[in-house]
Amino acid sequence: MNDREVADYLLANPEFFARHAELLATIRLANPHGKAAISLQERQMEMLRDKNKHLERRLAELVRYGHENDSLSAKFGRWTARVIAERDPYALPRTIADGIADVFDVPQTALRVWDVADTYAQADFARQVGEEVRLFANGLVTPYCGANTGFEAAQWLAPAVAAPAANAADGGEAAAPAGDGAAASVALLALRAPQAGADAPAFGLLVLGSPDPRRFHDGMATDFLAQIATLASAALTRLLPH
Repeated sequence: MNDREVADYLLANPEFFARHAELLATIRLANPHGKAAISLQERQMEMLRDKNKHLERRLAELVRYGHENDSLSAKFGRWTARVIAERDPYALPRTIADGIADVFDVPQTALRVWDVADTYAQADFARQVGEEVRLFANGLVTPYCGANTGFEAAQWLAPAVAAPAANAADGGEAAAPAGDGAAASVALLALRAPQAGADAPAFGLLVLGSPDPRRFHDGMATDFLAQIATLASAALTRLLPH
């Protein structure tokens, strides 16, 4: 009789240990923690404790994620209010970008739009954008998050102001930021008319950057970034020809 057959028998006959209760105390199992052998009952209790610890950690993670989402929702609401309150079309792109920097604590932000109405053609936010950037934005269905591998659009970002050095007594380890304040990681959000669909050509690009190479990474969720892109796009459509 092999191990599998023994296991199958016990699973099919759960009353076995009821009939032979003395075995629960007499069977000795190797202790995974390297201590003396333990009984089957003790091993069962250890497994339950380990399972409870795992569930507690999982619950703590879910609570933390819930708090983070609540915080993001509140910040998104504050930023949205700023955008809606901006009446000056010329100031709107700066309000969008600066609002993200202030509310979401993003060190570097930039925004460009193209094919705007003639009224706004000479504005800073409508400065000439290369064809490569336009093609990239057109193909960007979801926000790109990751390393700045030399994106042309990342050159729109001003160097970040260096933050005060962290005190070693604070504990915790931060990723080494780019020494010159250049963006080491970026998030690139295509701007397109919301009613036009994801396949429509983009009319702009919102760029977020950080000297911290881990601030924007390819494993991060992009739901809130997509919402930011949608709302920014809707607001900026007033700059387009009608």
